[in-house]
Amino acid sequence: MADAAAQVTWLTQEAYDRLTHELEELSGFGRTDIAKKIELAREEGDLKENGGYHAAKEEQGKMEARIRQLTLLLRTAEVGEIPESHGVVEGGTVITALVAGDETVFLLGNREIAGDNDLDVWSESSPLGQAIVGLKVGDKTSFAGPTGRNIDVEIVKVETYRA
Repeated sequence: MADAAAQVTWLTQEAYDRLTHELEELSGFGRTDIAKKIELAREEGDLKENGGYHAAKEEQGKMEARIRQLTLLLRTAEVGEIPESHGVVEGGTVITALVAGDETVFLLGNREIAGDNDLDVWSESSPLGQAIVGLKVGDKTSFAGPTGRNIDVEIVKVETYRA
């Protein structure tokens, strides 16, 4: 399997712009704001029992993790138009599939493409994603689930994603 850092992620221009703005906010105002919260909490005294300090440090850790995630994602992003579906499973398409006998509809790609959309998203590098990339309507395959059991998949529909 390819190195995760080397994987290219397809994003719409809207998603790229939204994530760039989020990264700028977190890297600028977000860091300044959390530093102020930590400093104020420090001034309260004993850090061992200072809930405000520990909450601020936890918030800082989550924010820094998100900054790292966004930086990597944007560095490896391929920005473009939503690909028109030609009936072949590929990143950026909405798939209707029978997974273990249950009909499932999901976007194949990165969660960031969908934004606030309720659509489930499966990564192309997930076991399911790897198993179905390149398949067409009517094609069947299987993949190993988390317990090692084979899970059958049949592609029912492949559509262009509409944000």
